[in-house]
Amino acid sequence: QVQLVESGGGLVQAGGSLRLSCTASGRTLSGYSIGWFRQAPGKEREFVAAISRSGGATNYANSLKGRFAISRDSAKSTVYLQMNSLKPEDTAVYYCAASLIFGAPVLRYEYKFWGQGTQVSVSS
Repeated sequence: QVQLVESGGGLVQAGGSLRLSCTASGRTLSGYSIGWFRQAPGKEREFVAAISRSGGATNYANSLKGRFAISRDSAKSTVYLQMNSLKPEDTAVYYCAASLIFGAPVLRYEYKFWGQGTQVSVSS
């Protein structure tokens, strides 16, 4: 069992930036591909970005390429989601998830463990 913990959410003005962090309580993330998903009120949870175990492969939702960047620090066993040029439509709860599948999976069912989420709110 992997307990994921997200942090770094908050309220920001449009055009601002936030960096989310994902760590595992009591263990390392090194054996997992990690993804970020988000869920806005009344909407389905959607894929944001993913990174492979080595960090050598990444995937992004097409609509977010160029504004969001995923990375991982193996020494800190932390995965980051840097979010720039934020828009009100980026407002959502952001979840990190861990997968045993190689590569950078993009589908929800490919992820076995999920965090509780962190709220990101972008004001206009």
